Amino acid sequence: MPARAPEEKSLLPISLEFFPPKTPEGAAKLRQARQQLYALRPEFCSVTFGAGGSTQDGTLQAVTEIMAEEVAAAPHLSCIGQSRDSIRERLAAYRQAGVRRIVALRGDLPSGYGIGGEFRYASELVAFIRAETGRHFQIEVAAYPEMHPQARSPRADIEAFVAKMEAGADAGITQYFFNADAYFRYVDELRRLGVQAPIVPGIMPITSSTQLMRFSDSCGAEIPRWIRLRLQSFGDDTASIRSFGIEVVSALCEQLRRGGAPGLHFYTMNQAQATLAVCSQLGAG
Repeated sequence: MPARAPEEKSLLPISLEFFPPKTPEGAAKLRQARQQLYALRPEFCSVTFGAGGSTQDGTLQAVTEIMAEEVAAAPHLSCIGQSRDSIRERLAAYRQAGVRRIVALRGDLPSGYGIGGEFRYASELVAFIRAETGRHFQIEVAAYPEMHPQARSPRADIEAFVAKMEAGADAGITQYFFNADAYFRYVDELRRLGVQAPIVPGIMPITSSTQLMRFSDSCGAEIPRWIRLRLQSFGDDTASIRSFGIEVVSALCEQLRRGGAPGLHFYTMNQAQATLAVCSQLGAG
């Protein structure tokens, strides 16, 4: 028998998130990025669903391509502004395409829309998916260790997540964060409330300080002051920003691994290099 290769450092299960490209050039770049990222052997790839369902066709197209590349894919499905009939139609299209996994979200409406629709909360969407399709789909839902920016209080936010699990969700994927303690405290609180499902931390690689700060301001993810100041000190030095980002995010992932996180979900921004660099630091790729 051939000698066994030295055992690699164990890496957590990985999932990857993409958004539907808007141009043929973007689609080609995404295909190239996916091929590079498949070296990480992702458990699945998720694809976002634009506000009010604005990218629903692009979402399905990207999901279909990923599955044709023999990787499991999970479309995001947001319900704000949607009717039961429109969601039923989406579910039928996903079943016909062979999808077995969905990321169920409340979602945000495009600017200028009223509340509209027949769903108010993601828990209602999860319950509807279960009523329509039984256990056909594995359902992931969003989790917020640092609180959803529109939540009334931390307690209300926790209760909203519990409601999604009680409605039939299988697991949570968190908004990205840079404070591991926030994640561990959040999971501990959910465990005390009886939620035993996996809560997978979302990971945002740092490639651009302006982009990161813009995203974080809009979604409520806190950038610790020391990280913000270091990023600002680099100015337009892209290489230093990327190097620092790999260091910071790799250290965060290592903390999460040591603390027992069940996996890592990377917000790739349709790029490969930063995610690959972080995973290389962790012993994969």
